[in-house]
Amino acid sequence: MKTLTPVQFDTIMLLARLVVGPTIFWHGYNKMFRGGKIPGTAGWFDSMGMKPNGKIHAYVAALTEMGTGVLMLLGLLTPLAAAGIVGLMVVAGWTTHRTAFLITKGGFEYVLVLGTLAAMIGALGPGRWSLDHAFHLCKYLQPDWRGLAISLGLGLGAGILTLALCYRPPAPTQD
Repeated sequence: MKTLTPVQFDTIMLLARLVVGPTIFWHGYNKMFRGGKIPGTAGWFDSMGMKPNGKIHAYVAALTEMGTGVLMLLGLLTPLAAAGIVGLMVVAGWTTHRTAFLITKGGFEYVLVLGTLAAMIGALGPGRWSLDHAFHLCKYLQPDWRGLAISLGLGLGAGILTLALCYRPPAPTQD
């Protein structure tokens, strides 16, 4: 099997970060500044049963999406950024996307792909063309099983804890 050169690996990781970072950033930006903005997003969170109130969750979701998107794009604190994205995708997957696979049916394929890509970037590291590398953080945030453990462990834990503490879906209506 042929091994990637460092330049090939760094290019792949940069391209992955260029996809995941802006994608999740724009998702949060839309919650904050477009469409119904925070009030509309808050109403949506309230309607799905996020407690204590949808406004808190709207701000937390939007700011986390924008913040983790920027961190992922820059390759800064990469395993932690990946964990934030994984946590967001766990909550989104369970609250609104678990009824089907295909996104066209409201399914979870989008959140599965985005969360998996984030965990993979967290595991492999951002590459040399990143702020983690520029600031010599890679020696502390090792791109190996520890990066995967941080990305998945912290992300899954945060997502599951958020659901356990805050998600109280409304009772189904009787027709």
